[in-house]
Amino acid sequence: MKRPPVQRWFYKVITSLSKRSGPWVVEFLVWWVSTGFFLFSPKRVRVSIRFYRELFRGRGRWFPLWCAWRQYHTFSHIFLDRLWLKGSAALAYTSDGWEGLEECQEKGKGGIILMSHMGNWEVAAHLLKKKGPKMKLLLYMGVKQKEQIEQIQKQSLSQDGIKVVGIDRDGGSPFAIIEGLKTLKEGGFVSMTGDVLWNREQRVVPVRFLRHTVKLPVTPHILALLSGAPLFIFFAFRVGRRNYHFKIIGPRYVRASSRSQKAEAILTSAQEYAQLLEEALYQSPLEWYHFEPFLGPRTPDQPC
Repeated sequence: MKRPPVQRWFYKVITSLSKRSGPWVVEFLVWWVSTGFFLFSPKRVRVSIRFYRELFRGRGRWFPLWCAWRQYHTFSHIFLDRLWLKGSAALAYTSDGWEGLEECQEKGKGGIILMSHMGNWEVAAHLLKKKGPKMKLLLYMGVKQKEQIEQIQKQSLSQDGIKVVGIDRDGGSPFAIIEGLKTLKEGGFVSMTGDVLWNREQRVVPVRFLRHTVKLPVTPHILALLSGAPLFIFFAFRVGRRNYHFKIIGPRYVRASSRSQKAEAILTSAQEYAQLLEEALYQSPLEWYHFEPFLGPRTPDQPC
């Protein structure tokens, strides 16, 4: 019989410990785990340092390093709050812009919820379903090969009535998008991340972000164009211990009066999303949870 992978074993140990001991014991242990990842992942830490150096231009030499240190430790809250969601401890939240989603739901219309790797998207999905229990929600989620913890995430989301469609790194089935269109047509909501590429074959749209060119997935904007459904830009910020604030911007529509204008409409939509993502980043910079290179080359109008 095969031994369970280390990550899955660790997750089970922490989950069991959270039920038997006080929260401070789990938080103490997870703090040390975060510290270990920071100390022994120099390549990823360098990615974070470069990113924060670009975000906070002109700050001191050690400031980007401090930001990266805090980024790794705030990321541990995603793991901890996932445990509290499964346990008896409740997570509180406030929202800004929820009425737009409610209005769509009341009219029997669907919508596309565009999430980001800013804040805790998984907690947002759980609490979104709890706030609107009648909401039909389909969540697109990238599948990392041999990533056992992600399988546990998927199971947890499914238990809350959220349908999860996994997209493989080597390419997704076109039926996945058809399923999204079907959900929208039935008045449901489709949620996906707008800032991470799922696989190598995915179509991208280049936009400006932090004085650099970055490649964003084109799928959510094409889906909005094809379906006529509105886009809602969704951010979930942690504003305190077990306390979140949802910021929902929309509805926004991607429309083109002719075939020749489709590319321009998609680019405009993606650029607007990138601008909102940048504004959210300045609002809550330590909740940026990209640990792979994100920034591309500098835009031509920016000095080196």
